[in-house]
Amino acid sequence: MQESNLTAVTEFFILGFQGSQGFRISLFFLFLVIYCGTICGNLLIITLVSTSRNLHTPMYFFISQLSVSDILVISDIVPYLLHILLNNGGSISLIECITQLYFIGASESSECFLLGLMSYDRYVAICNPLRYSNIMTDRHCRILSITCWLFPLPFLLMYLIKTGTLNFCGSNIIDHLYCDIIPLLGLACSDIFIIQLEICLLSIVNVIIPSTIIVISYVYIVLAVLKIPSSTGRQKAFSTCSSHLIVVSLYYWTMFTIYIVPTKGRSQTMSKILSLLYTVFTPLVNPIIYSLRNRDIQKAVQKTLDKLMI
Repeated sequence: MQESNLTAVTEFFILGFQGSQGFRISLFFLFLVIYCGTICGNLLIITLVSTSRNLHTPMYFFISQLSVSDILVISDIVPYLLHILLNNGGSISLIECITQLYFIGASESSECFLLGLMSYDRYVAICNPLRYSNIMTDRHCRILSITCWLFPLPFLLMYLIKTGTLNFCGSNIIDHLYCDIIPLLGLACSDIFIIQLEICLLSIVNVIIPSTIIVISYVYIVLAVLKIPSSTGRQKAFSTCSSHLIVVSLYYWTMFTIYIVPTKGRSQTMSKILSLLYTVFTPLVNPIIYSLRNRDIQKAVQKTLDKLMI
């Protein structure tokens, strides 16, 4: 009876970063620069992989797919975040909130599987070099890539559809930077037990499976590299995995910090900063890591610049 007397909430107000106008304007230009830099960096990777023949390999194909995922996730968050900063908060309907959740979840889920797929690619290259070209064919790579994009979607839709049917009452303020599932469920006045189970299932699919692939792949890679007699050979083999390991470590560290580590005692500001590391700064850093630590990409960039200068 008490629940039925409460006003149903169909629109939410996202606070973003609260502060003086000068502070918010400074953040606005910071995130605008980060967004433009991220889009340009990842588009550069995609363009180089598409146009440079020496980058027409499975590893670089998967890197370009990772860049697509990074562009999608940051484009789903930053433009609305810029609007929030300019207006000291912003309203969003339940449908818009669920839509944002869907695209964030789809991009992040695909990124998890792509990182697992890239570790499998390195495993085949190092542990089965003679069979690499027969295993990682163009057709096989495309099928694996499409699977990474499509496989998580049914599990994601399952809990988002259920979330859309929840009743929200009382406060409609989301003290966050975007419409994230944890603060959204905190506003629900319906039973969220089933949704929490579905989120656990989604976590197993999107996090545990790719993480297991990564761990198993690198166990075999380390064992294979240690059998290489020369230190130069071992160093060369490890160097092909270094960029991927840095990206995986950065991505999973921020993700586990946000969703796995207990939030008790953590301030809302710290939660927002950690969310930025996960959704905004990681897409910016990924192309930088692959560019700085990869000679093939550096050569492709130099070759492209030389053509433009002629």
